[in-house]
Amino acid sequence: MKRKKNLQEILAEFQLNEEFNKNIVSWHTIPGRKAQTVPFPEDLHSKLIEALQQKGINTLYTHQKTAYEKIKAGESVVAVTPTASGKTLCYNLPVLQTILTHENARALYMFPTKALAQDQKSEINEIIQAAGVEINSYTFDGDTPANVRQRVRKAGHVVMTNPDMLHSAILPHHTKWVSFFENLKFVVIDELHIYRGVFGSHVANVIRRLKRICRYYGSKPVFICTSATIANPLELAEMLTEELMQLIDYNGAPSGTKHFVFYNPPIVNKPLNIRKSATLEVRKLAGELLKNKIQTIVFARSRVRVEIILTYLQELVKNELGPKSIMGYRGGYLPTERRKIEKGLRSGEIYGVVSTNALELGVDIGSLQVSIMTGYPGSIASAWQQAGRAGRRHGEALVIMVASSSPLDQYIIQNPDYFFNKCPETARINPDNLIILIDHLKCAAYELPFKAGETFGTIGEALEELLEYLTEERVLYRNGDKWYWMNDSFPAHNISLRSASQENVVIIDQTDVADVKVIGEMDRFSAMTLLHEEAIYLHQGSQFQVEKLDWEEKKAFVREVFVDYFTDANLAVQLKVLEIDRLKRLDAAEIGFGDVSVGAMATIFKKIKFETHENIGSGPIHLPEEELHTSAAWVSLGESLELGRERTEQGLIGAAHALQSIAPLFVMSDPQDLHVIPQVKADHNEKPTIFFYDRYPGGIGLSEKIYSGMAEVITETRNMIVRCECQSGCPSCIGTEAAGKTAKQDAVQMLEAFMGKEGHQCH
Repeated sequence: MKRKKNLQEILAEFQLNEEFNKNIVSWHTIPGRKAQTVPFPEDLHSKLIEALQQKGINTLYTHQKTAYEKIKAGESVVAVTPTASGKTLCYNLPVLQTILTHENARALYMFPTKALAQDQKSEINEIIQAAGVEINSYTFDGDTPANVRQRVRKAGHVVMTNPDMLHSAILPHHTKWVSFFENLKFVVIDELHIYRGVFGSHVANVIRRLKRICRYYGSKPVFICTSATIANPLELAEMLTEELMQLIDYNGAPSGTKHFVFYNPPIVNKPLNIRKSATLEVRKLAGELLKNKIQTIVFARSRVRVEIILTYLQELVKNELGPKSIMGYRGGYLPTERRKIEKGLRSGEIYGVVSTNALELGVDIGSLQVSIMTGYPGSIASAWQQAGRAGRRHGEALVIMVASSSPLDQYIIQNPDYFFNKCPETARINPDNLIILIDHLKCAAYELPFKAGETFGTIGEALEELLEYLTEERVLYRNGDKWYWMNDSFPAHNISLRSASQENVVIIDQTDVADVKVIGEMDRFSAMTLLHEEAIYLHQGSQFQVEKLDWEEKKAFVREVFVDYFTDANLAVQLKVLEIDRLKRLDAAEIGFGDVSVGAMATIFKKIKFETHENIGSGPIHLPEEELHTSAAWVSLGESLELGRERTEQGLIGAAHALQSIAPLFVMSDPQDLHVIPQVKADHNEKPTIFFYDRYPGGIGLSEKIYSGMAEVITETRNMIVRCECQSGCPSCIGTEAAGKTAKQDAVQMLEAFMGKEGHQCH
């Protein structure tokens, strides 16, 4: 039997392998670092010290002790250190110490996912058991059985939950949690950087409701936030909690040597600058590592991509390792399935996992040695989180970022300095987005009546106007100086924190008539292009064909099939400006910002063959148009560009395609959250225009940030196109495969005409 190679041997082989080296743009080695430690705090309870020593911990990292001291002094903190730097002790120690000295003290831990809460429960319970003390820590989520819930409410010192449960199951029933809220001393918000965009804007309002209930019961908890690296952790923590926070951002934890490789697949068509598929290159690289039983995590941008790579890898190693040694992991899988995968990774039974960014978070999956990214994850913060999943236990680690042909990937891969030296992106939230705010005012009124003169977060005098509006809508009624909830229904149930639009589509597997079951769910906008009739939906490497999509009932009925293709759909978008809030005139262009209405319609889908990725058929999609009212920034051209209609249109389409890749970089958003569309003749000013709109009702501040940084976004995009090696446009810059000899030149000219005078610095 062939001997398995270790990671060092494979790294040495990679460095000598000419074919591999040809595709390496940058090999960046980050040296390991020694720990910076300090003795335990003098007041730390002897039983906690014993418990830590049993786990082999005899000192604290510097950031852990600083956090302990500030929290004990009653200050709210935000700790920002890399993955696997012992952030958990930053909050577990002060919380456990307080409970040991005040047995009625309570703490609420909030994690963005159930998996993280389960993971952290086992971590704190290890300390509690080793200390031999009577402290109860429980998770409270959708999987908590009804008979356990009462025990959690009455006896839980530490309750771990997620924002969705806090919003829909704890706050509305606060009267069952009286002793918990009366004694609430700490609120821990882990993975702070996740709370951005729509989700963060919702959660900021959930925290406003939490603080309002705490005030009612006479408690004022200290807030403890932890975060991965973002540009504005302090600002985000203060916006989310509306509390004054102390920043702890130096890291005392050790780290092993990490090799960060930027890998660009070879060009297969020189004139069109088309590269080999990133997915196929990832298969080759991951296959080599997995055959040697080197634990590897592969990240992919989309659910579809996860399932395609999973299918390839399972096929590749099934004879050597067995198909169950490589698993998929993404949102939409059921909890039991996810727990099983996490356990298999920790025990080493599973060698490989293919995941969306669901495993970017700190779920303990043991010491993986390699992290491979299929394409740039969309933000620097995300990329570092994914890289952090490899080498969590001092050892050497390898991170490979394999670029796709997309303009964004090519920009990042050709500019390693941008990646390694640029400060990470800013996370944006807008808690006062009217649609989100009104939803949470309804929930807050259900929880406790509003009194005249009360505030809600930063909403002062305007609050009464909003309450009066809800009274007119017959949602609230006013009696004296109080507003009461007047509906029988329960508002939190109809409000999803994950989107500003409601209702997900449920996916029902009817392959086996005797065992019809729900296998996942998906938001409506994604369902238009991924769950239309005849779509191939992929789940754990199996293919399902959508037989029926009941749009009214939000149900997609699927059946397992075996085909050699997947599907991809087109979305046609119409946009109208409703109101102009701001306008800036430049030399040859104008930049605007305001409210817009967007109509989106799924039109046709294509069948794309595995392996060759060629188009083997298409069909129409029959779904109603979805309408969205949101905010947008735009840039319009003056009269000075004389290209003729055809070339103007060609230039606009090319420029918009390139901008769609670069713009999300500047606002730290998923490319799905910010859409870019061109119009040869915009309705509101009849000029060639490119729009950037937030893909959420009411907008969440992304396009507003584009409005203020438009000059930099346009300049960077122009430079990216100019640097591209193709002759007249390709998928790596303007997207069209030489739609015309002048396509690339027209896009560059268009962007140069748009350019303004302002710049923007990263602080």
